[in-house]
Amino acid sequence: MSQSTLNDDELFGEAASEMREDVEASLEKAWAELPDADDVWETSADNVLGVLNGLRSALDTGDAEDHLRDAKKWFMMGQRADAFEDSDDLEAEIEQIETVIEDIGDAGEQVGALTSTIPGLRSTLEDAHTADDAEDEADDADEAEAEEAAADD
Repeated sequence: MSQSTLNDDELFGEAASEMREDVEASLEKAWAELPDADDVWETSADNVLGVLNGLRSALDTGDAEDHLRDAKKWFMMGQRADAFEDSDDLEAEIEQIETVIEDIGDAGEQVGALTSTIPGLRSTLEDAHTADDAEDEADDADEAEAEEAAADD
């Protein structure tokens, strides 16, 4: 084996090692950007809309998707170059963080839908109760007139 080949193999090994470190570092950064479980669970809002707005803010994934993209990019490059001896753990972690980001995105969409629905629902219920109260007042007035009429007879 020539000296050049040995150096190429060593360089490739170093590059593969650095590539794995890049993937792992990007995954770490992605995990760090995800919301804290307590931020999603706990609230200090006074009403439902405040809770929903707080939850929507808490579900922000920051730059997690960008870091995941970097990890996937380096992972795919290393995998295609057959640079990793064992890449199953990296692949599993990439899939895991993808799932978490998707779940957070889905929850954010649902919270967004509720955030836009709840004020309208509140208004509809207020209108319904106002109409019901007006009906009750009209019924009470009719009963009072009937009682007065009966008393006059």
